[in-house]
Amino acid sequence: MIIKQKEFLNKKVYELDYCGRPLRLEVGRMAELANAAVLIQYGETTVLATATASSRPRDGIDYFPLSVDFNEKLYAVGRIPGSFMRREGRPSLPAVLASRLIDRPMRPLFPSDLRNDVAIVCEVLSIDRDCSPEITAMIGAAAAVSISDIPFNGPIAGISLGWNGKDFLFNPTQAQRETNRMTVTVAATHKKVIMIEAAADEVPDDVMYEGIVKAHEKLQPVLDLIDKMVEEIGKPKFSYDHAAFDDALFEQICANDMEGMAFCMDTDDKNVREARVNEWITAIQDKYSEDHPDMMQYMEEILYRIQKMIVKKWLLAGKRVDGRAMNEIRPLAAEVAVVPRVHGSGLFTRGQTQVLSIATLNTISMNQKMDTIWEEEEKRYMHHYNFPP
Repeated sequence: MIIKQKEFLNKKVYELDYCGRPLRLEVGRMAELANAAVLIQYGETTVLATATASSRPRDGIDYFPLSVDFNEKLYAVGRIPGSFMRREGRPSLPAVLASRLIDRPMRPLFPSDLRNDVAIVCEVLSIDRDCSPEITAMIGAAAAVSISDIPFNGPIAGISLGWNGKDFLFNPTQAQRETNRMTVTVAATHKKVIMIEAAADEVPDDVMYEGIVKAHEKLQPVLDLIDKMVEEIGKPKFSYDHAAFDDALFEQICANDMEGMAFCMDTDDKNVREARVNEWITAIQDKYSEDHPDMMQYMEEILYRIQKMIVKKWLLAGKRVDGRAMNEIRPLAAEVAVVPRVHGSGLFTRGQTQVLSIATLNTISMNQKMDTIWEEEEKRYMHHYNFPP
């Protein structure tokens, strides 16, 4: 038997100081079969971020098939799962939200007509309570896709912004979070802030704005580091079969039928708007189907582009779709005790959107035990969403 030691000749490490803690990105040692993989360590929080794309487009779809998974493992915090089988089950709510946090700023930067499956997987390996695993995973995912051969108009980077009433806190530590009055996640490219997720204790608008501007400045070195990685080890982006679209038909409709769509949209009643749009589609089909027999397969994209153009034009002119002023909200209504016998109920209406909330009370002993990688070990307030047709 012949045994040879594996050598990782392509291993490279990129490092910088990020908000007072070391940020380390390693490539070339793990997940060699992925399109790209980055082992990222922030403080002692470690995440393996991989990006993989299928070699061929998926047939019969009209969207970009991207999936982002943030996989929490309890070994990352030195715990054994509390289930009967002592294994992790489905993702917890914070893990699902972390996946969305990464997906939201990255998805628009992929080509909209790409139909190859792309999977971004962030495997949390260890957690340092002073260094957010969500921010670490976001940077790792952006770096992995950027150096891969997957078409991507990045990079992006993320940062957590806090404020203690006096000073801004960038990627606040566990101790700093105890006096924190706002929690803001900012994701950005070199030029633009592309996502903000915020929760705050009634902080002034100017404080929020100033913090976001400073956060954008703080994450620039991370973007520079990813750019350096792309320059040194980035793969050429692969070519792909662009999703079909009838540009000639779209140009004809823009030239001849934009006013009709503007009329369809110019109402505050969604039912009326939908009926008008359906009539418009029927008329368009009758008008152009002879020259464009396959036009209906492009109709969703045509509608999206035309409506986007109309809404943008109206907004720049100070007009909103439903005729409201720029500072006017939809009509509101609220009432309580809607459902008998339950502990509490309320119906809230804004325009044609309604929420029926039903509350149930119980003792503290009925709180939910949490089995996750986060600091929260129990939850006494649970909010469930249901969406009837």
